[in-house]
Amino acid sequence: MRVIAGEFRSRKLASVPGWDVRPTPDRMRETLFSILTPVIAGAVFVDAYAGSGSVGIEALSRGASRGIFIERSSTALTVLRANLASLGLQGRANVIRGKAAGALAGYPADIVFLDPPYTDPEEYAASMAVVKAPLVIAQHASREVLPDQYGKLVRYRTVKQGDNTLSFYRLTDG
Repeated sequence: MRVIAGEFRSRKLASVPGWDVRPTPDRMRETLFSILTPVIAGAVFVDAYAGSGSVGIEALSRGASRGIFIERSSTALTVLRANLASLGLQGRANVIRGKAAGALAGYPADIVFLDPPYTDPEEYAASMAVVKAPLVIAQHASREVLPDQYGKLVRYRTVKQGDNTLSFYRLTDG
């Protein structure tokens, strides 16, 4: 796995061993950040269910000012911290151990990326209930249909690539 573009382009990232963590495919990350290009510079980016941190690291590589990584697996946290250290990103990153839904409310952000285990769909609702960011992107299995709205978060776009889909939500006043 590699960083696709930006400051750390082509730098290798370690992966979490085993099948418990499903990294976001390179093509999906490339599509995601093509869409986020107008808003990523200077943003505070949360990578919830971070795993190896590839999505949050890509955000930092492309100009996000700060990355907040939330992960509960100790194995994944070890890999995540090693990836941040290998790129010298510790000063631009906060690593939080715990459940995303419990941690999200305490960290204001501009963009939140949610990628919970596909076998645990209730995590989407739990996390969406506490997010206050103006932009939330949820990666989910294409066969899983997420609601059009979670409270004040309203879906405005979906992008499907094979078995994976990105659902984009905006915070609304109503």
